[in-house]
Amino acid sequence: MTEVSASTDVSTNKSPRKAALVTGASSGIGEATVRALRADGWTVYAVARRQERLAALEAETGAVALAGDISEDGDVARLLAEVTSAGGIDTLVNIAGGARGADRVGQAVTEDWEWMYRVNVLGTMKITRAFLPMLRENGEGTVLNLTSTAGLDAYEGGGGYNAAKFAQHGLTGALRLEEADHNVRVIEVAPGLVQTEEFALNRLGDAQAAGKVYQGVEKPLTAEDVADVVRYAVSAPHHVNLDQIVIRPVAQASTFKLIRKQA
Repeated sequence: MTEVSASTDVSTNKSPRKAALVTGASSGIGEATVRALRADGWTVYAVARRQERLAALEAETGAVALAGDISEDGDVARLLAEVTSAGGIDTLVNIAGGARGADRVGQAVTEDWEWMYRVNVLGTMKITRAFLPMLRENGEGTVLNLTSTAGLDAYEGGGGYNAAKFAQHGLTGALRLEEADHNVRVIEVAPGLVQTEEFALNRLGDAQAAGKVYQGVEKPLTAEDVADVVRYAVSAPHHVNLDQIVIRPVAQASTFKLIRKQA
């Protein structure tokens, strides 16, 4: 593991650099968030399961690659120990998550629902629970959870993802109430339609079906769009808490209105 430090530079009397742990860092919004924070000079611990992709990101950006599965207790304990020994963080950015399947509830695939709950909800809970003492001790800690507009509005064929993201949304709201006394701010970013390399493909399992999700939509959001919002939210003065940020492309006026241009 690359050794880094977020300690004060006594020679220049500068404040400590900001330090964040970003989950889901091997692709999509997580990877883009690592790049955005590193470009602003943050110390970033990039966490995901795919070591080879993390290694490439580390070589390119200078982020610290830490392979691990945030839904596994042993991995979470190891991540906490490694980050603690390297200087700690003041900001936790929970990007890891995902969807599987688009079945109606009557045809629900149990394994898909279990996977979505484990990754989106239990993973967020476990990594947050582990790092909360560090964030409290910092005195100005931040937790940002990436949820989804699927956690605000239910839709047909979205039952499993809706259930997981509604749960993550509820977790985030409870955490904000519980941690205000510790001066830990809790931010929720809820994107709508975002075109990334893997999200729709992982959900639907077919490149043609995944392509239809974005077909005819002019300028869907990109991972970089969302990452820029995340970067702004965690970089704002600490007393400024952006409780909930909903971000959609202009073409998506609501969950139920999406403008598609005919080819």
